[in-house]
Amino acid sequence: MKISAKGRYGMAAMTYLARHYQAGAPITIISISEKLGISKIYLEQVFSLLKRARLVNSIKGSQGGYRLTRAPYEISAFDILSAIELSLMEQTAPAAPDKLPELDRAMESAVYAPLDTAIKDTLSAVTLDKILQAFDAQSNADNFMYFI
Repeated sequence: MKISAKGRYGMAAMTYLARHYQAGAPITIISISEKLGISKIYLEQVFSLLKRARLVNSIKGSQGGYRLTRAPYEISAFDILSAIELSLMEQTAPAAPDKLPELDRAMESAVYAPLDTAIKDTLSAVTLDKILQAFDAQSNADNFMYFI
């Protein structure tokens, strides 16, 4: 599994929205772009996909922007990445379809299907809320002062 730049930017932008979820105010793409250092045009493409997947709402007007459609604990990394990545769980091509089709079926059932399930289960267990908790833990760890 490979996560593209678009997928990583989508995860970062959604985490940023989650960080500001309690305020209830929409956040503009420009402010996300400036805060995260991601191209505005690229973010527009990402948010188009997130909106289509109903993970964000867009609010038009001078006070407009984007908001999460659900609470951060209800949106998983799998939800986000499957909305953005076209081939998140890409079907594996057969290795020997003409000579040994049973080998391909065996590899599918013993290797590829369990791997796909494990990836989906892992990404589904990671919510935006958990990412925020990890972010806070990292921020607190970086802010320790040591006295000798």
